[in-house]
Amino acid sequence: MEVSNMTTVTVFVLLGLSNNPQVQVLLFVLFLVIYLLTLLGNLLMVLVISTDSHLHTPMYFFLRHLSFLDAFYSSIIVPKLLENLLSKGKTISFLECFTQISLVIFSGATEACLLSVMAYDRFQAVCHPLLYVVIINRRVCAGLVGASWTIGMGTGLINTLLLAQQHFCGPNVIRSFACELPPVLSLTCSDPCTSIASILTTMSVLGLGTLVLLLGSYSRIIMTALRINSATGRSKIFSTCSSHFLVVTIFYTSGVLRYMIPASGSALEQVLSVQYSVITPLLNPLIYSLKNQEVKVALRRMLARKSRLPL
Repeated sequence: MEVSNMTTVTVFVLLGLSNNPQVQVLLFVLFLVIYLLTLLGNLLMVLVISTDSHLHTPMYFFLRHLSFLDAFYSSIIVPKLLENLLSKGKTISFLECFTQISLVIFSGATEACLLSVMAYDRFQAVCHPLLYVVIINRRVCAGLVGASWTIGMGTGLINTLLLAQQHFCGPNVIRSFACELPPVLSLTCSDPCTSIASILTTMSVLGLGTLVLLLGSYSRIIMTALRINSATGRSKIFSTCSSHFLVVTIFYTSGVLRYMIPASGSALEQVLSVQYSVITPLLNPLIYSLKNQEVKVALRRMLARKSRLPL
């Protein structure tokens, strides 16, 4: 059949997580609470870092952007998920679906870049402490963050535009609760080789590139820490880097598992999607606030200032 004679899909149907109305209500309450906590945690982190002068350092400058990005990413996925849990017609328009795909790729690519930038920052702080202020100055910080956002935007735009060139003639049922690239790509009626090549290139260049930078930075950090005779010095280095290393581990593990499993709509695939897109943005501010003494002290200072304000 000629492509020109095929019916073009204008809307997609999101199967979601459950068809049981009672389960849907419970899931709605659960994900609403998670979403509100995610926004609260990440935006509170942004507020604390912005208002406390003790946290106006490169590490917290990068962390502020990461927290804003996590709040943004959660807002791409969860509101539509909540809407579909309470609606009978679980449809999403072609434009809305591809916008969501573009923003998801943009957020993931930007976060990968930011995490590698934060690892590089810790490498310079630990391995070159005397030159740290000179190397990681304000202009460099702005440039690294700007490059991260730009790479993320370009990656999302290129992959989405290539996917949009595919022809969708049916079926239009997405076996997921959100428009993600793997399940949508499986619905194409035309040859998906271009999109697949673009995805593989992105994963190879961006994914492996940032991972190599992360592993290289942490290898040097560990070697430097082991050469320090002082147990207190080693402990300070590991405590400073442990939060970031844990966030990196969760991000890459959940992301690789999510996108390496073929799109099938299986329960495992749905669990990994929830972990990657809903749970991870919630965990990041908790990890940084609970394991970071400076953040906890800054939060107490901010709350103390608020309590002293006249009514």
